[in-house]
Amino acid sequence: MNLAIMQPYFLPYIGYWQLLYAVDTFVIYDDVNYIKKGWINRNRLLEGGKPAFFQIDLKHVSQNKYINETERYQDMRQQSKLLKRIAICYKKALFFEEIYPIIEHIILDTEMNLAKYLENSIRYLADYLDIQTNIINSSGLKKDRTLKGQEKIIDICKRLDAERYYNAIGGTSLYNKEIFSLHGIELRFLESLTVDYVQFNNEFIPSLSILDVLMFNGKEKTKEYLTKFRFV
Repeated sequence: MNLAIMQPYFLPYIGYWQLLYAVDTFVIYDDVNYIKKGWINRNRLLEGGKPAFFQIDLKHVSQNKYINETERYQDMRQQSKLLKRIAICYKKALFFEEIYPIIEHIILDTEMNLAKYLENSIRYLADYLDIQTNIINSSGLKKDRTLKGQEKIIDICKRLDAERYYNAIGGTSLYNKEIFSLHGIELRFLESLTVDYVQFNNEFIPSLSILDVLMFNGKEKTKEYLTKFRFV
């Protein structure tokens, strides 16, 4: 069984979805500390030809809290403001009429718990993109909470009988193939191949939110992009 473990991100870039697509089981790592200025509650869109951040507003945010202990603001005014901003940025995109209702559904979710809100969006988009991967939460697993770093990941792999653990390419500095191998687990890193597409008349900006990919490419082309990776 192929396994991946990732924190829940807000409308993450295409590489996140490629990893989700590539495995049999995907663990949403929701019982780890929230990280400020990461990708948990924010991402980037195309605004005026340049990348710009957009985000979910949170209550009493702290890096001493787990992601699943963090709440977001239920502020319809802010949600409406974000949706209006997205509409302004992408109203002339080829697939705007198709994709905007998908993004609207995600953003208007009334769930207050940050982890659950993000999980809902991940499951909703995975279903929309016909990704068949089994999705579970790390908080629902029995595990050794005294472990840290890669030992914690290996413990989860063993509890789920994973033969292979897939991680994004950024994890090459965190995880050691030889150590995983000692535990009978093959470690592989997923590297996204170049995914270029037309963003109006601008120079292409990679690694924006999946909403950017969808707005300019639609469902079927985005599904093709899910396969544009290699393992190293």
